[in-house]
Order: sequence, then C-alpha cells, then structure tokens
Amino acid sequence: MSETIELESATNFAVTAAWVAGAVALAYGTGLGLNWLVQRVGGRSAVLRDAAQLTRRPVRATLMVIAATVAVQRTSDEQARWRGWLDHSLVIALIATITWLIAALVMVAERQALTRFAGGDTGLTDADLHRRKVRTQVTLVRRLVVAVVAVLGVAAALMTFPSFSDIGKTVFASAGVLSVVAGLAAQTSLGAVFAGIQIAFSDAIRVGDVVVLEDEWGRIEEITLTYVVVHLWDERRLVLPCTYFTTTPFQNWTRNATELLGTVELDADFTVPLDAMRAELDRLLRADPLWDQRVGVLQVTDAVGGQVRVRVLVSAPNAGALWDLQCNVREGLVEWLQRTNPGALPRQRIEHESARDTRISDTAAGGYAQADSGLFTGNPEAERRGRSFDHADDDDAKKTEPVPVAAGQTQC
Repeated sequence: MSETIELESATNFAVTAAWVAGAVALAYGTGLGLNWLVQRVGGRSAVLRDAAQLTRRPVRATLMVIAATVAVQRTSDEQARWRGWLDHSLVIALIATITWLIAALVMVAERQALTRFAGGDTGLTDADLHRRKVRTQVTLVRRLVVAVVAVLGVAAALMTFPSFSDIGKTVFASAGVLSVVAGLAAQTSLGAVFAGIQIAFSDAIRVGDVVVLEDEWGRIEEITLTYVVVHLWDERRLVLPCTYFTTTPFQNWTRNATELLGTVELDADFTVPLDAMRAELDRLLRADPLWDQRVGVLQVTDAVGGQVRVRVLVSAPNAGALWDLQCNVREGLVEWLQRTNPGALPRQRIEHESARDTRISDTAAGGYAQADSGLFTGNPEAERRGRSFDHADDDDAKKTEPVPVAAGQTQC
C-alpha cells in the first residue's frame, strides 16, 4: 500500500513539474512580448521607455513565479508531502520578485525626476548648482526608499514562518524596550544614516561639489546613506562616513558659487622692473581663455633677504580652470624674466673679506689688531708671541733694505 502511495506521489510530482516548466516558459515568453509591446507603444513616452528598460527582468520573474504557483495548485494534490514546502518556497519567491519590481519602479521614478529637474550637465557653473542639489536629494531618497522596501520584503518573507510570526507578535508587544535596545546597539549605523539624510537636505554638499578635506582636493562623486565617495584629483577615491561631514570642518569651493581667486608667488631680485612685469601679466591674462576678467593684480608683498616677493592674484570661473590659469601665469612670468630680464632673477650675494683687510679695519677702529693673527690666542702673552711671528717678515725686510751712506764712507 505504501509503495503504491509513493508511486502515485512521484507520478504526480513529475506531472506537476512538467506543467510548471511549461507554465514558466509561457510566462517568460509573455514577459518578452509585453516588454516589446510597451517599447513600441511608448516610443514617444520617456516614462514607458524607462519602465520597459528597468522593469523587464522583475516583471518576467514575477510572471514566472505566478505561473508556477498556478500550475502547482491546478495539477497537484494538496495532500502530497512535497506540496507544503513547494508552496512555501513559491510564496517567498513571489514576495522577492514583487519587492524587486517595486524597487525597479522606484528607480523609474528617480530617472524621471532627474530628467525633469536635474537634466543636462552637472558641471561647475552657477547654473548647475540647482541641478546638482536636486540630483543629490533624489538619489538619496531613492536609496532610502529602496532600503525600506527591501527591509519590508525581508520582513514579509520571514513572517511566512510560524516561529518568526510569533517573534513578531512579541516584538510588537514589547516595542518600547526593544526599540531602546536596538537604538543603542545600532547607534553608529543609525547615526551614519541620519547624517546622510541631513547632508542631502541641508545642502552642505552636493554631487559634483569641489571640496578640500584631509589635505586632499577632489570632487564629490557619490553620496549614500552611510558614506560619501570623493573623487580625488589623481583618480583616487576617498571614502568617508557621512558623520565626517557633520562633525569635521571642510572646504566646499562650490557651495554658493564656482568663481574662485588664486595666487601666484615669485621671488625676484630688487632690480626687477615691476611696471613691465605688470604689463606682461596683463598680456598673459588677456591671451588666456581661462581668465574670467574679474581680478588680475600684481603686488609686492615682501622685500627681505635681498629679494622681493611678487604676488599675482587672478580669478577663474571654477577650480579646475583656476589651477590651469595659475600654472600658465607662473610659467609665462618665469619665461619673461629669463628672456628679457635675466638680471632680475633671484640672486644670493656673498661678500668675501681677507684677513689682512680685517686686521687693518680692526686697527683703524682702535681694536686689538693682533687678535686676528690666527697663531696664538687665549691670553695677552700668547697674543704677543703671535704678533712677533706676524711681523717677522717685516723685520727681515727692514734688515735687507739698503742703508744710506754718507759721502766718503764705505758700507760694510
């Protein structure tokens, strides 16, 4: 008798599997046709095009799970031993595909919002500030909604298990205590999430903003619920938690406007012709398209140590253009000095004074001339012996000088 039941169960399972395979294949084909139809009908509708592109996979998966569920219910016996776990698996799969589909629809809404309110280039001009703000907020809201949908989907799948259902009832009964415990346990994670939301809606930073932080220069590339990605100038990525931007000071060069001022400093000799240098600066700036014609000033800010410090103040429409403009001005002024005024290049002057000159100057000043003898030092007796050695050559010269001889006398 048991063998007969086992055989009938196996036969029923095989028949059900065949029907499920056929239903899944039919549902997949239906999904392909539905996607093609939406694309053809919505050829002029951006919403339908985005929906067809972003939801084609979750729609097919949902149709396939629904078809498999219907095939199992119509072709199998409810009393079969494998029916329970198969029905449960299909329910969980249906919850997962519906969650996937809702997340895809949220992405469709995000794309439409970005196209309508943040379309076009998100560069570094003032006209792009609003677009970058909207892009940051819409992207963060999409991530938040998708995270909530995913959590609800996981919760719905867990609630299909009786044990988790009982736990859920207990949680709701003691929600106050558990919320406090969960808040303490996830304080850091929740703090990062709330910091991400605060960043997006306080407009402190936006995607595309130029910032200086941790002694690094870069551009905000991505803002998530828990971290921010900064694209540095040398192609590195600096990943920082959202709490960094709410607790640590940083520079935002494009907060309200993108125009910036920059300086170029040069050291030159005192003979540098400043008027001619200003004329050369004006020529360089007028010939450079990176200059926005707001500021172009040359000033001497320091004059010590045998050199003058020349500072050039220039302006540009954004940070990238300012850096290139500073390099162009610096290079142009250096080439101009080398070409027209090589004598104005920085110099180091060294004045050499001989030992004899030093001794003579000390004697003329009433000083201790023999102190520079360099032979004996330390006490007057040693200095006396040194003087005798220093003047030895003079004494010899005196001995060899001819002595005048009176007429009629003979020199010995």
